[in-house]
Amino acid sequence: MTADSSDTLVYDTPEGITAPPIDELLSKVSSKYALVIFAAKRARQINSYYQEQDEGVFEFIGPLVTPEAGEKPLSMALREIQAGLLEHEEGQ
Repeated sequence: MTADSSDTLVYDTPEGITAPPIDELLSKVSSKYALVIFAAKRARQINSYYQEQDEGVFEFIGPLVTPEAGEKPLSMALREIQAGLLEHEEGQ
């Protein structure tokens, strides 16, 4: 974030769901609703994987992308979808 000459804040890089771009994500699924459900299910799997890792049980597959420091499971799931690492079947 920077300030221009009129002391108005200007954001250098968009934050949040814009990375990965929503348009790229929507090209992988049929609708916004399907994207939300698909990403949420995968995020729960990633979260369960990390919980099971502490217990020594491995029922779920871990992240298919390299996690960045402090990255949340939903962000990892969205990056997996963008990279085409997951297949989405309608109704699942």
